[in-house]
Amino acid sequence: MAKRRRKAKKRLSTTKTTVWILAIIVIFLGVYAGHHFYRIWNQQRIEQQAWEQDRQAKELFIKQVAPEAQAMQNTYHVYASITIAQAILESQWGTSKLASQYHNLFGIKGTGPNSRELTTKEYINGKWIVTKGRFRVYDSWSDSIKDHTKLMLTGTDTNQQNYDRVVKASNYREAAQALQDSGYATDPDYAQKLISVIKAYKLYNYDK
Repeated sequence: MAKRRRKAKKRLSTTKTTVWILAIIVIFLGVYAGHHFYRIWNQQRIEQQAWEQDRQAKELFIKQVAPEAQAMQNTYHVYASITIAQAILESQWGTSKLASQYHNLFGIKGTGPNSRELTTKEYINGKWIVTKGRFRVYDSWSDSIKDHTKLMLTGTDTNQQNYDRVVKASNYREAAQALQDSGYATDPDYAQKLISVIKAYKLYNYDK
């Protein structure tokens, strides 16, 4: 009888030990899973905040340049959507050094004391290369937009009608292609990039 009691107590002790071990394992797994899911949730929250900040910054940039772009369209028939899209592409949403420090939104070249030498990328002989160029300096983004419109109207030193097709275009798609055909940028996909930006951010609404 005493022997059976000792065996029963031993089995009970073993059972309790097993239960405690299982409980500890369950608690550990619960803590680990909770920490794991928290890390995922926190990472998603951080990414969501970053996305929201980026969206707000882009919306703010569009709102800052749109009024002047529309004013130029109303007077000179240079599509506001094209002006805004070019400003986005050329200035990286106003964050490039040329745009943020020197208010040049369009990468317009310049000479003399009212210009600065900066590095830039050009598509030459089938590949992108980093080179240097001199770019105009403006007092404000508004002045940069005005000068961009002037460039569309008066052309280059060697061809005053260089951008006539841009001004005379019947829609933003034609204007985008005319910019590429006129050699505004060396990027072979320039027109399609402009059109994509206009469609993505519904910039065509600013043409109305």
